[in-house]
Amino acid sequence: MSYKIKHNTKNEVNEPMAMYITQSSSTPFYDLLSTKPAKSSSEFDIIKLARQGFPKKTLLVLAKKISLTIQELSGILHISERTLQRYEDDAIIKTEYAEKAVELARLYARGEEVFGSMDKFKLWIKTPGLVFNGEAPVSILDTSAGFDMVFKELGRIEYGIFA
Repeated sequence: MSYKIKHNTKNEVNEPMAMYITQSSSTPFYDLLSTKPAKSSSEFDIIKLARQGFPKKTLLVLAKKISLTIQELSGILHISERTLQRYEDDAIIKTEYAEKAVELARLYARGEEVFGSMDKFKLWIKTPGLVFNGEAPVSILDTSAGFDMVFKELGRIEYGIFA
């Protein structure tokens, strides 16, 4: 089987422009990770923050904003509830937990964008669905594959493609 490559004589890139459109200077999910609204932050600020780690109180603020219990949060982060509770509020948690918290904040910001409200997304993410084998989407967020599945399903919902 051979494929014929069609050369573009106009030197144009045939990719959607949306691939190159960047977000505004304020990262929407940053507000979920902060006790005060962000003036201006970039993706690199978030990377720096995740690399440095967060104080425990940042995780607790995130959990409260997205209506997760300490048990749900500790399951997603792969940290025992007791270990999480032992941290002092200002103690910096490990980077791998901070990275997962950033991903969680990104997911919830995306969900709010797709559903038009955080409350609607919070209801959806805790409701079991056939797409997730009868599990609630929040219950599969303990794996990177689970995060991918939920992000993909949000894309399908956004474009009206229901499984």
